[in-house]
Formats: sequence, C-alpha cells, structure tokens
Amino acid sequence: MTERDFLCLTPFLIIAIAPVVIMIVISILRNYRVVYGFSVLSLLAAFGSIFFILPSVPHTIEPLFIIDGYSMFFLGIIIISALLVALLSYDYIKQLDGVKEEYYIIIFTSTLGASLLAVANHFVLFFLGIETLSISLYILIAFQRSKSNSIEAGIKYLILASVSSAFLLFGMALTYTAFGTMQFGAIVAALVTHDPLSPLVLSGFGMMMVGIGFKLALVPFHMWTPDVYQGAPAPVSAYIATVSKGAVMAILIRFFFILRGFNNHYLFFAISGIAILSMFVGNILAIRQKNIKRLLGYSSIANMGYLTIILLTGSNKGVQASIFYLISYFFTTIGAFGVISLLSTCEFEAEKIEDFKGLFWKRPWIAIVFTLSLLSLAGIPLTAGFIAKFYVILEGMKAGLMVLIISMIINSVIGLYYYLRIITTLFSTASEAKLPELSLIGNITLALIGISILVLGIYPGWLIDIIVRFVTL
Repeated sequence: MTERDFLCLTPFLIIAIAPVVIMIVISILRNYRVVYGFSVLSLLAAFGSIFFILPSVPHTIEPLFIIDGYSMFFLGIIIISALLVALLSYDYIKQLDGVKEEYYIIIFTSTLGASLLAVANHFVLFFLGIETLSISLYILIAFQRSKSNSIEAGIKYLILASVSSAFLLFGMALTYTAFGTMQFGAIVAALVTHDPLSPLVLSGFGMMMVGIGFKLALVPFHMWTPDVYQGAPAPVSAYIATVSKGAVMAILIRFFFILRGFNNHYLFFAISGIAILSMFVGNILAIRQKNIKRLLGYSSIANMGYLTIILLTGSNKGVQASIFYLISYFFTTIGAFGVISLLSTCEFEAEKIEDFKGLFWKRPWIAIVFTLSLLSLAGIPLTAGFIAKFYVILEGMKAGLMVLIISMIINSVIGLYYYLRIITTLFSTASEAKLPELSLIGNITLALIGISILVLGIYPGWLIDIIVRFVTL
C-alpha cells in the first residue's frame, strides 16, 4: 500500500481506532461523560477527514476499495447520521442501569461496517462490511437487557439477519462460480462472454436480492421491521432506519449501475414489483398503527420503496436524486426518533400516539421539530421531504417509469393521513402526564435537525449543485 492509500483510508482508521481507545479508557475508569465526549469528537474528526482526502479522490485501492465522489458523499451521510444519533443518545443511555459506555463502542463498530459498504468494490468487502454492521446491530437492539421486548427484538433480528446473510453469501458463491471473480467491474466484463440467464447467474443474483431485500426491509422481506423498531431503544431504531439502510442502499446502487441491471427485463420487472409492493404494504399497514415506532417502521418500508425507483432510472441524475432523498430522509427520521428518545425514560418509553397528546402546550419547541419531521416524511412543501420526492418523481418521469411514479404519488397521499393523525394529537388538549427535562445537547441537536429540514426544503439548490458536481457513476 502507498501513502496515498493510507491517506484515503483516514476516516476508516479514525472510526476503527476510536472503539479501541474507549475500551482502554473504560478498563481504567468508567466515566460516561468522557466516553460520550470522546465519541462525538471522534465522529467529528472522521467527518472532517473526508475534506482532507478530497484532493486525492478518485482513488482505487485494488481490489477492494473504490474511493470517489459517490462513496465520499455516502460516507459523509453515514458519519453525520451516526453523530446525530450519538448526540441524541446521551440522555437516553445515561439513565439506563448497568454498563453504558459499551453503547458507543458498538456505535463505532456498526458505523465502520456501514462505512465499508460505501466504498466496497468487491464481494469480500461487501460481506465483511454488512456482517460487521449486522453483528453490531444485534447488540444495539438488545442493549436494554432489562426489557423483554428489547431482548425479543434482538433475537428476531439475529435469526432473520443470519438467514439473510446465508442467502447473500450463497448468492455470492454462485456468482463467483459462474464468473470466477468477485470484483464488481470484472463481473460486468465477464457477463459479456457468459449467458446472463444461466441457472448459476440467475440463482446467484436472486439469492443476493433476497439478502439485500432483508437489510433494506423491502416487501416481502420486511416482517422483522415493526417488531425490531418497537423493541430497540429509540436511538437505535433511528440508527437502523438511517445508517444501516443508507449503507446497504449505497452499495446496491453502485453494483446495480455498474451491472447496468436496469437494462435487464427480468431485473426491471422484479424490482418494479418489489418497489410497488413496498410502497403499498408499508403505507397501508402504517395506517393501523397506534405505536409511533411501529408506524415509523412501516413508513421506512414505504420510503425504501420510493427510493428503489432510482435503480431503474439508469441515469446519473437518478443517482444524484437518491443521495438528496437519503439526506432529507435521514434528517427527518432522526428528528422523529430523536423526539421519542428525549421524551423517554428508563421506566417509560414514549412510543404510543396518545403519549404525545398536547405536546405543543408543554414542549412547543419539541412539538414543532416533530411536526416538521412528520411533514417532511409526508412530502409537504417547504420541507426537505417535498424536494426529495419531487426530485425522484422528476427523474422517474424522465425515465418513463410512469406506473412507479403514479404508485408513489398515490402512496404519498395515503401516508399523509397517518402523519397528520400524529400531528393533530400534538396540538390537542394537553394530558396530565409529566415529561422529562431536556438537556441542552438534545435541544441543540433537535434545533439543528429542524433548521436543516427547513433549509433543504426552502433553498435546496446549493446542496443539489454540490451533489451534481461531485457524484457520477
């Protein structure tokens, strides 16, 4: 490896070294505030190092890593999302019984796995990244060991994620058998001389689609989502909905576009069907939910369905639209789960819709941020979600995906119903239940998220210009 190789790996080295330092610190003295402060500074350093290595981009570290504008954007999104989750975790984790510092160790290991997916150019790194991410999530989901539903959610995710990993690994093995290589570019070159409809190729790609479908919670691989979102600690649910899914989507888009999968009729119809099912199933099942964490779980299924449309556009503009969509979705989802985290205690999880009754009259600022997050998820104008959906619809129409676009518009209207149901509860008559005091860190983080949602909704041009300038596939 050269000096330039090590320079381009700086963000990964910082994320990998940070949990080792935390382990050494807690072996000497347990201090939650020190570990928390170090974690925040390390994530900031990892994000700052991205700008430091930009002059060296694009760069390939054969055969595993591809470090370009696309991967740097996704890496930045992943690290910032992990930082926001860490900031919003402070009060939530602080009040738990038993060990607490280990939470931030696992945040770093899962973020490392997610970051590897953003730069993967090879099935080996793909599998290493996704397993590092998944194994860390088992622990995070079941972190509240005193709650039975948290343990149950962890076990469910462990079993189903293991099965999906088996599908993914077997699919990779069949693909390697067919092509004799695991590097993305080499597979594309090998397809020229191989029959794309051979049993080995179809079985390999089909099994990998099952594994990726589970990680993204696309229908019909979505059954774990509401139970895991409900059982996991609120900050962890936010992490799964954003960092975990964003990382898998990053490698899926790269592999699919390198493969030119949108030109294959079988893949086109299969992904179209999955996208439409995910939209309708996610939104229709969300209507019936009284638990906000489950509702947001089903909402995330629908949002991944919307985002899947991008795979079929076959254009760089579509890829750029997906990045803007993910940025807006990450901010809004972390904002929604952040409110749940800050209003929850070790004895009481604020997760039912009725728990937020009259929140505006008790915590107006928190209610406003929650409202902005929900309106953005619904795609209401002047929010980031509206611009994101408009961008996806525009690129989908350019590509002639009218059935998918009409399905997306119909489902956006359906989603509006259950989001507004929560918003009306926020402004109804206040209940007598006491709410916990919010820390300065929590207030500042939510303020930044709320401002970001508005800025991206009112003036998105600056971010779109940056994405267009740096991102190509």
